[in-house]
Amino acid sequence: MAEIDVPGHAESWGNGYPKLWPSLSCTEPLDVSSNFTFEVITGILSDMRKIFPFGLFHLGGDEVYTGCWNLTPHVKQWLDERNMTTKDAYKYFVLKAQEIAIDLNWIPVNWEETFNSFGGSLNPRTVVHNWLGPGVCPKVVAKGLRCIMSNQGVWYLDHLDVPWEQVYTAEPLAGIDDTAQQKLVLGGEVCMWGETADTSDVQQTIWPRAAAAAERMWSQLEAISAQDLETTVLARLHYFRCLLNHRGIAAAPVTNFYARRPPIGPGSCFVQ
Repeated sequence: MAEIDVPGHAESWGNGYPKLWPSLSCTEPLDVSSNFTFEVITGILSDMRKIFPFGLFHLGGDEVYTGCWNLTPHVKQWLDERNMTTKDAYKYFVLKAQEIAIDLNWIPVNWEETFNSFGGSLNPRTVVHNWLGPGVCPKVVAKGLRCIMSNQGVWYLDHLDVPWEQVYTAEPLAGIDDTAQQKLVLGGEVCMWGETADTSDVQQTIWPRAAAAAERMWSQLEAISAQDLETTVLARLHYFRCLLNHRGIAAAPVTNFYARRPPIGPGSCFVQ
């Protein structure tokens, strides 16, 4: 599943198309008042449709700080003429991007801020991607929308102080008892953001904690180890980490206090 994150996190687009910036002092979010903005999005999505034949496409929509729209004269005028607030404009932008994706036969995925801000207006085909914290997917599926869980407190791998036990015990279906609503949770995704990682440390940041989430996601709820994780799960993760090491994958010790740190002493990879 590919993602272009609009209207925020798109500042770099203006390096090639300066007209996408509201002004030189307001380079993010993209210019909501300009038809050219949506022409560019249409062009990019049309090109990407040829590359990604999958059903879902992620349109982002997170961390949109709209303050500079009000400080940019032509955007402020556009808002005033339509009696819109910046929150209204954020909603307008997201829904217009969704229309473009749907016209290209994609199912839109958006970060949870869109649901939190105007969930009742999202296209009913929308998949909401949780990241800010727990308890979002129950609200999403109660509205009949689908959900993907990536709660940053447990499934953001760049959060180095999250131990494998917390990764393992995070349950996407928590708080959802209705079986029909449970089916609306498509699954989950562990996220590896790259601000503090590169080729020197990315593998040991991902592994082996991602494997703990993988077992959680591919197992039936009833089959998940719920007893003493030290005796039911830990040995499997040690073994898997050893397999990765033997195959040249720089997986870090399972029980690190901070992910991606090297072993604190000698010993087999089964016990580090």
